[in-house]
Amino acid sequence: MANQSIIVIGAGIAGLTASALLAKSGFSVTLLEAHNQIGGCAGTFRRGLYVFDVGATQVAGFEKGGIHERLFRYLNVPLPEAEVLDPSCIIDLNDGSRPINLWHDPSRWKEERQAQFPGSETFWQLCAELHQSNWSFASRDPVLPIRNFWDLSQTFPALGPLNFASGLLTTCSVLDLLKLTGCDGDQRLKKFLDLQLRLYSQENSANTAALYGATVLNISQAPLGLWHIKGSMQELSNTLRQSFLKDGGNLLLRHRVIGLKSHGKSGIWNVEVLDPKNNLLKLISNDIVCTLPPQCLPDLIFKPSRIEKKYMINIQNLKQPSGAIVFYGSLARDRLPPSCPNHLQIACNDPGSLFLSISNDGDGRAPLGQSTITASVFTKVNDWTFLSDSDYKYKKEKEFLKIIKLLEKFLYINPHDWLHKELSTPRSFEKWTGRPQGIVGGLGQRPRNFGPFGLSSRTPLNGLWLCGDSIHPGEGTAGVSQSALMVCRQLMANRGHKLNIPA
Repeated sequence: MANQSIIVIGAGIAGLTASALLAKSGFSVTLLEAHNQIGGCAGTFRRGLYVFDVGATQVAGFEKGGIHERLFRYLNVPLPEAEVLDPSCIIDLNDGSRPINLWHDPSRWKEERQAQFPGSETFWQLCAELHQSNWSFASRDPVLPIRNFWDLSQTFPALGPLNFASGLLTTCSVLDLLKLTGCDGDQRLKKFLDLQLRLYSQENSANTAALYGATVLNISQAPLGLWHIKGSMQELSNTLRQSFLKDGGNLLLRHRVIGLKSHGKSGIWNVEVLDPKNNLLKLISNDIVCTLPPQCLPDLIFKPSRIEKKYMINIQNLKQPSGAIVFYGSLARDRLPPSCPNHLQIACNDPGSLFLSISNDGDGRAPLGQSTITASVFTKVNDWTFLSDSDYKYKKEKEFLKIIKLLEKFLYINPHDWLHKELSTPRSFEKWTGRPQGIVGGLGQRPRNFGPFGLSSRTPLNGLWLCGDSIHPGEGTAGVSQSALMVCRQLMANRGHKLNIPA
């Protein structure tokens, strides 16, 4: 199979995972990355003594049988050193009540939620049942959405009796689950759910698909869990790169794809690339795995056919994802409250609810005795895209001061305690990742976007495949890795080969 070349676009977690799996299977793979480093949204940057995670700060799927553990075991590379988060997050509803701890121990979490949300156990039990059904289904590697008989042949055997029952809720939202269990009158519970679901689906309880929401609401508890990687999130990317290069992969950094041209039924693609010196390179491949946001495709497809134009229109009509404002700061650890958690979520109307990630002492992100703090809040990208330079600077400074004041209030920080502080906006994120307008995450896990109703990895363009956070099962490093596994299985089956990874 050495002559069966494949081009993968984008060296984030999805692209690195897909490239490593294909190279391990004997294919000749070229991975193109426009940036000068790998990692994408799960990458890092350095400011003097400090290392900051660009976007993602926690990871799922490191437990036995989790997607990362499965893939790394198959690739024969070690998982990065990490510790499970317990609690995975502390949520302050900013209403004067005691903050909520998301404990790793299921029994402890049950006691916590019963104390915090009395009378809601029916809702949580329903979510737990749906989660177990979802997890059993996902562990059998189904292919969604189904686009041909092979996809169906992989998905149907993965279905169990509970999946047929839970399938009745496919078009429902988490709010529908609250109504079904008589818990929709608990406004405090609804506020908590809105905060948590926004992190994972970009949507609130009224708009998050019930089946997706049921799983992310259980992701923190054993036997699953959320993990903090020692060093930085970059360790995940570095290990995947190690596997990819070990198996003969070709990684080209600072190579930006500027055009894709299909030769129709022949399945041959011309790929135009600018190298680091802005020289134009023309590559040829039968298969392209694109991990960029699908919104990038209309600008890349050169002289689209009628079918391609129709597909591009569908892409352009996709709901626009959110952007993010992210504060990066550092200070001495003794300036933080005692027993300060790794992750904290604070409800706030302006600038919006903050999600904080605080480094551990000695975890590689800051010198001993110091900590880095990352605080992010969702924002609309259009609020930043069309500003003049002066208006942009004014708005950025205004949001900067809001976030700093919130952090100083909730963490009891003196303004003089900061050792470093800066703010990134969607414009910054666009420059770093190349994502259109600096969008973060995928399409949002609404019922109409989730699972069988989502955007398919199998496009109508022969030889063009998609994976990443816009493809089932969605956002986060675990979600994009699952999508990479799925697209590799589809692509290889299309070439007459199998990819089976032990559970």
